[in-house]
Amino acid sequence: MRILFVCMGNICRSPTAEGVVRHLLVDTGLKVDVDSAGTHGYHTNHPPDRRATEAAKSRGIDLTGIRARRVVAGDFDSFDLILAMDQDNLMHLEEICPTEYHDKLALFMSYAPDSGMEEVPDPYYGGRNGFERVLDLVEDAATGLIEDLRRRAISEG
Repeated sequence: MRILFVCMGNICRSPTAEGVVRHLLVDTGLKVDVDSAGTHGYHTNHPPDRRATEAAKSRGIDLTGIRARRVVAGDFDSFDLILAMDQDNLMHLEEICPTEYHDKLALFMSYAPDSGMEEVPDPYYGGRNGFERVLDLVEDAATGLIEDLRRRAISEG
């Protein structure tokens, strides 16, 4: 299973999701490859935003080694699940995604239905609290995603 997390610039929300899910998968025994990308190439090859890195580190999550990249056509074929952080990025993905792969696209927060949130808000122009809120939401959705992956693994044998 390969999962791609997508936001706009791939320096705040999607690398946070990549790091959180990678961290939570460690002791699960699930074979899942995670990556992140942006719908725009504003920050290609840059590390995650310092504030995202610091907030994640305070929770024991390491974002070092992640570098921003833009979604490419091959991602639609090579990933099993492509999760957007918000409706705008989901719509952008739907526009560029070949029709036969549309069933791979979803909102990441759909894995946290009890959160009351449909989107992970972009914290870029805010303060530290925005990055903490992103982590709270991402951890909630990541937990739901991993539970779903466990159910799939059990049902597939």
